[in-house]
Parts: sequence; structure tokens; C-alpha cells
Amino acid sequence: MASSKEYMEFILGQLSGLSELSIRAMMGEYIIYYRGKVVGGIYDDRLLVKPVASAAAYLKTVLYELPYEGGRKMLLVDDVDSREYLEGLLAAMYDDLSEPKQKKQKK
Repeated sequence: MASSKEYMEFILGQLSGLSELSIRAMMGEYIIYYRGKVVGGIYDDRLLVKPVASAAAYLKTVLYELPYEGGRKMLLVDDVDSREYLEGLLAAMYDDLSEPKQKKQKK
């Protein structure tokens, strides 16, 4: 089941207070980037974030779920109604996220 555009727009609205936030559609789902780093995504109308220690410490309830069959476990964000909570989560986990991979230059 693909995520709905309405749910994606709702999550983007909840995160609208953050600068340098972007989203990329990928195979019916959405990848979320914050300040150039992948923080998670929207999968089957669920907000899932990378399972970094700071995210697990921040979340009220720690639940691991698969974004899709064969994927790596991610953390389910079950409280998406609070803007401040969501923005605080992304800010808290930013330093623990991997730097984006550099694309190789063609010679």
C-alpha cells in the first residue's frame, strides 16, 4: 500500500517550522530530508525515522517497524499531532544521522 499525498502533506505541514526540510517521492512512499540528511520517511501512511539512539531516547513510546518487506527496522512516530514534538524529534536526532554520501565524479 502506498502512502497518500494527503498524509504526506499533513506531515510536511507539521514540520513546516523547520528550515531546510525536503521530501522526495520514491516508489509510492516519501523520504524525508532535514538539512541534507535522511531522517526517515512516510511508509504506508506511517511516519518512521532512523533508529538512532537520540530518536529512541526522545520518543514517548519506542516501537520498531519495517518500512516495507525486507527493509531495516525503523522507529515508528506515533504522536504526529504535536508540531513541537515532531520538530523537536528531528532536531534532537540530527547530529546522530549519517552524512550524505558524496556522488562520485565522472572522469
